[in-house]
Amino acid sequence: MGKVIVKIKLTNYVEEQLKKLHRLKTKPRSIETEALVDTGATRLYLQSKVIRALGLRKEGEVVSRTTNGSRKRAVYQAARLELQGRDGAFQVVEVDDDVPNLLGQIPLEYLDFVVDPKRQKLIPNPDHGGTQMSEEY
Repeated sequence: MGKVIVKIKLTNYVEEQLKKLHRLKTKPRSIETEALVDTGATRLYLQSKVIRALGLRKEGEVVSRTTNGSRKRAVYQAARLELQGRDGAFQVVEVDDDVPNLLGQIPLEYLDFVVDPKRQKLIPNPDHGGTQMSEEY
């Protein structure tokens, strides 16, 4: 399977909520960028420069296991991720700017997308008839 790259829109989720409560006068920070779909990754991983552009605040750390061994990574406030008409809020794990933004398994499952390896693209889960569903087994 080749690389699957998708265009995503990210918004500072905290600012978005404050705007809805009329506690923020400015527009929430937002950015459009690309992400590599990585079914071997767990979360939403964003480059440092994207995190700075969104103005996200650090909330903690997580240990990530990579091909180069374990590494502590910073975890940031949630960003709202919009992709192909679907959206969700996800905490962000920071990656270096020389690493692509990564769309991991948790956001993929929440948004109900799967990788079509033949066409090398991200598609709505065909088992759900084009409707976003949540499985609860």
